[in-house]
Amino acid sequence: MSGFIDIGALEDIPRQGARVVKTGAGCVAIFRTMEDEVFALDDRCPHRGGPLSEGIVHGGRVTCPLHNWVFDLNSGEAQGADEGRVATHAVRVEAGRVMLDVSRLVRASAA
Repeated sequence: MSGFIDIGALEDIPRQGARVVKTGAGCVAIFRTMEDEVFALDDRCPHRGGPLSEGIVHGGRVTCPLHNWVFDLNSGEAQGADEGRVATHAVRVEAGRVMLDVSRLVRASAA
C-alpha cells in the first residue's frame, strides 16, 4: 500500500499547533503554521524522546517541550548548536483536508 490518506480537516489543527496520528511505525505529528502551511514529522525528539507535537510552533520551526531543541519543519534538521534530525513525511492539503503519505510508514512497520 502506498499513497496519501485523509487524516482530517485542516481546521481541526490549530494555527501554530499540532495533532498526532498514531501508526504502526510510531506517532507522526502534523503541524500547522500561522500561514496554514502543513508539515509532518515523527513525534519524537532524537535528544530525549520528547513529544514534538506538544512543542511550540514558531515560523517554520518547532521547539521540543523537554529541552528546547529546535527543528526545521521542512527538513527535520535540528537548528543552532543542536545536532540531530527528525524524519519528515509528505503531507498536503486538498479541499481543506490534510492528506498524509503513508508509504514510508507502511514500509517501516513491515520491516
